[in-house]
Amino acid sequence: YFAVTGVTAALHSPLMSVTNAISGMTAVGALELMRGGAAPAGTAATFAAAAVAMSAVNIAGGFLMTGRMLDMFKRPDDPPSYSKLLMVPVVITMAYYLPNAAAGVAAGALHETIALASALCCIGAISMLSSQATARTGNALGCAGVALGLAATAGPRLATAGAGLLSQAALALGAGGVCGLVIAARCAITDLPQLVAAFHSLVGLAAMITSIAAYMSHPAATGAAHLGAAWFGVLIGAVTFTGSIVAFAKLQGLVPSKEVSLPGKSAWNTASIVGALYCGKVFFAAAGLGAVGDASWALAGVAAFGAFLGAHATLAVGGGDTPVVITALNSSSGWALCAEGFVLGSRLLTVVGALIGASGAILSQIMCVAMNRSIVGVLLGVKGTLKPKGAKPGAGVEGAMLCDAERGECIVSDPETAAKDLFDAKTVLIVPGYGLAVSKAQYAMADLIKMLGDAGKEVVVAVHPVAGRMPGQLNVLLAEAGVPYDIVREMEEIEGEEGRFDVSLVVGANDTVNPAAVMDPDSELAGMPVIQVWRSRKVLMLKRSLAGGYADVDNPLFFNENTNMVLGDAKATVDEMYAKLKNLV
Repeated sequence: YFAVTGVTAALHSPLMSVTNAISGMTAVGALELMRGGAAPAGTAATFAAAAVAMSAVNIAGGFLMTGRMLDMFKRPDDPPSYSKLLMVPVVITMAYYLPNAAAGVAAGALHETIALASALCCIGAISMLSSQATARTGNALGCAGVALGLAATAGPRLATAGAGLLSQAALALGAGGVCGLVIAARCAITDLPQLVAAFHSLVGLAAMITSIAAYMSHPAATGAAHLGAAWFGVLIGAVTFTGSIVAFAKLQGLVPSKEVSLPGKSAWNTASIVGALYCGKVFFAAAGLGAVGDASWALAGVAAFGAFLGAHATLAVGGGDTPVVITALNSSSGWALCAEGFVLGSRLLTVVGALIGASGAILSQIMCVAMNRSIVGVLLGVKGTLKPKGAKPGAGVEGAMLCDAERGECIVSDPETAAKDLFDAKTVLIVPGYGLAVSKAQYAMADLIKMLGDAGKEVVVAVHPVAGRMPGQLNVLLAEAGVPYDIVREMEEIEGEEGRFDVSLVVGANDTVNPAAVMDPDSELAGMPVIQVWRSRKVLMLKRSLAGGYADVDNPLFFNENTNMVLGDAKATVDEMYAKLKNLV
């Protein structure tokens, strides 16, 4: 809890990326189940080899993407970072440990010590993301933790494993790792949410098939805890797998971003849970009788019901709630890893899985607080906030300008007039949203910010916690474009100061600046904390159209007397504003 809550909001995207990479520790459990020579021997061993390869994609790709993001936050005057030197003691440790393990002279206490060091490094990785100064050290610690975890798993088997099995493991890890590196290296930062969702799906699938393989490899273990963990690992792994696939499809535009569900969605979800429980009952009964085939098919049934539940539940969640879905899936991947640890009797997997599961759960809660929503309501596709109905309109916003949406009129401006407004201003507040990411306007915005700063204007960038499609996405995009992170503020840091700005420039944001959240107790956004840009002297709203945001709620800010709507593509508009402003300064 303290490790995750200590992470600054600007680094929530790197936090999710590094936990995503650490969740690739599913490879640890799968390595224990690998059998055969150069090729897997049997269904369970084939599942294990596939899980190792998929986990390696997560490990290599996740750490590379985290490093890419953190490098974007570097400033020209920052001191050099030597965080990668942390890998030197790790290499020295493994150079001592692995040969002794292969020779069969490594004591059991040494194996446990290496595993303990792995868990501590993973915990330290998250703690170090609490600030920009130590974040790169955190990524290096995460790499060290996973490397030590894999070594602690392979070590006890090195003395008895043949060359064929070692080559099989090396091939699975190597092939998956190369794929992960290529994917992460080619992924644009604007596609980061899709990448995270895709990697989550691999972790879920790996945990699911590893849990099945664990039972098939040790069918004689019929204890209730062992069988229950196998059932849970299959179920939560399947939910994570298909839920992440659907989240990826929504983010990529392959399926509608708005809510899609079968009629009577709650009944369908309930039926899938009941079906998974029934298959679990069959699994327990068959496993107790030693009917491995029947028990395996029962687990396949659990996987099928879980797959339906994950896909259907995620489809029913609206696009505006995507940040919560992403963090919830991050959490579920951790609990799947934790279940795998129980199945295999691995304390390392149990600890690391609980760490990742708790991390995602805490981030989900942070996102829900930022939207004044309940986590259960979001995941069940229930609209509306936690604010009770009947509150007094405008409560807590004395002095704010009331909006008149009923007249249906707004002031439409153009880039040239907007540039003149910025030129006349002394203080400028910039509020980016998902529209900035979609139009890839971060570089154009960075140029505009630099020009305003060079002209002597005070420029502050305010980022809402749920701006974008995953926590911290806008912070990473701005860092990628070279916007100094010391002028980027979180919503809480700018709260109450909006009125001192001459101009608020809103770029691609909508719900996060909607006055209805604080003025209309009957709005679906009622009670949601927003950046109150309408308090500034003038608001320039850069938006593609007058349509509602992802919450599909009308925004009365469009019709305020001090709001000028500048309609069009965000990047094209900012480029034109930059050109006009250049002629004025």
